[in-house]
Amino acid sequence: MNQTLDPHAQELLAQYKSLLPIYEKMAEVIPERLKDFFAEAGIIVAAVEHRVKAEDSLAGKLRLKGGKYKDIFDITDLVGIRVITFYIDDVDKVASVLERLFEIDWENSVDKRKAHDTDSFGYLSLHYICRIPESSYSVPDHPQLNKIRFEVQMRTVLQHAWANMNHDTGYKSGVEIPKVYLRNLSRLAGMLELCDDEFSRIRRELSDYRRNVQKLVSSGNLSEVTLDGDSFRSFLTIKPFDRLTRRIASVNQAEIQDVDLSSFLAIFKAMRFETLGDISDLIKEYSEAAYQIACFQIGLTDIDIIASSLAPQNLCIAFILKKGWGAVGIKHMLDVLNGESESNAAMADFLVEQCKDLPFMNQ
Repeated sequence: MNQTLDPHAQELLAQYKSLLPIYEKMAEVIPERLKDFFAEAGIIVAAVEHRVKAEDSLAGKLRLKGGKYKDIFDITDLVGIRVITFYIDDVDKVASVLERLFEIDWENSVDKRKAHDTDSFGYLSLHYICRIPESSYSVPDHPQLNKIRFEVQMRTVLQHAWANMNHDTGYKSGVEIPKVYLRNLSRLAGMLELCDDEFSRIRRELSDYRRNVQKLVSSGNLSEVTLDGDSFRSFLTIKPFDRLTRRIASVNQAEIQDVDLSSFLAIFKAMRFETLGDISDLIKEYSEAAYQIACFQIGLTDIDIIASSLAPQNLCIAFILKKGWGAVGIKHMLDVLNGESESNAAMADFLVEQCKDLPFMNQ
């Protein structure tokens, strides 16, 4: 193989072989550092891939255009990193991380997203040529580390999948494939590009919706907020059941153990609540009843720790009993909270029997 290379190309290949351990170390370390920085920046990526150009591949490149390289450091893609994101918007966020971490060779970096060809979708990567600055990381025994440039490609999952499919079909060459198939592939590329755009748009709109929900919850306009997973999580941040929980705990001067209350969303939905205002009304109307149930439950015991779920649970029990849904309704609630069990039916019957003489049931 090497006999077909001119002397200059052979020298470049020898330099490559001497630096191969450094290339391999870079390909191992850089992705791990990137993952750490992405985590710190709150950027979730689908994958971070890496490769070192194989000797055969480099030799082929040098046969074609070895004369354009003065030395091995002029070749910028011997170490390649690929960052695959879920959303288009995250490509720019990844790029900003790279700009903080590395020196960017802007002259040789390419933003292929600016292409407008009909068959360009799978090739719309952002390519940065990078170098590790000495101020960031250096190894005295290997000063070459800070001279080696490497390539980082950034693209979305859909762009990555499309590029891989194109590689298999030979679509990009446009030679072997009949025009009818090229047309169909171009249509599909347009659909995938639209999907990429729509995924990002939906995420932006969801973020806007969540921020609006948080503002409405903070301002107390709960009747304007539809009850769903996002709004309920925001509602729990203002600790709506805390006042009742502390009152119940005072019965035995008990300690309060915080637990996850997200499972109550399904119960409130089953109770036909539609807004956060409905839960707020439940707290106002049924807190006294929930307190009466708690006094019955723990008043004559030595329980000194209660779960924060006791308050919303007793609110629901009071509501269910006043609505006349009886043991069936309470069992369903207990099944949601604790998992389905025969003991839930027995507990539901017990609660119905014991609560029937409490003051709130006769009001």
